[in-house]
Amino acid sequence: MNLVKDRKLLNIELGRMTPEEYRQRPGSGAVVVLDNIRSAHNVGSAFRTCDCFGMDKLWLCGICAVPPSAEIHKTGLGAEESVPWEYCGSTLEVIGRLREEGYTIVSVEQTVNSVNLPEFTPEKDARYAFVFGNEVDGVSQEAVDMSDFALEIPQSGTKHSLNVSVSIGVVLWHFTLNRG
Repeated sequence: MNLVKDRKLLNIELGRMTPEEYRQRPGSGAVVVLDNIRSAHNVGSAFRTCDCFGMDKLWLCGICAVPPSAEIHKTGLGAEESVPWEYCGSTLEVIGRLREEGYTIVSVEQTVNSVNLPEFTPEKDARYAFVFGNEVDGVSQEAVDMSDFALEIPQSGTKHSLNVSVSIGVVLWHFTLNRG
């Protein structure tokens, strides 16, 4: 076996932007809406994933934990300081506001007419709001009803769902890769 000699990059070598630079970069045209996510660790992971993929904003709705929070900071690694965020008690109010601002509302949920993620090609200049749901109940039916469409992550195992933090990573990776 021929092993390749390689060296991990140090954090200082990664050339990461500061939180201020993050906020001033060109927008991605996408936001994430968390619909009643119970776990502060999942909220922290959402912050970190939104930072990684350059999302414009993270909306925390309903029972979501909000910064400052030790659990959010632990999993978010400080991303709550770079990703713009806002709290609203009502997911439906946020969806209505985003629709008025011209966003295409996409619930990440298994529905009768959901679009399989590999079949979703984001339009280059469209703005998207991805709604992710509660760890037990998923996206509320009312939020699904207000969405332009539902997006489903194909699965082939015995479980019918992924952890919400994993789902966020999968969808945002696909969005970023296929944005064009």
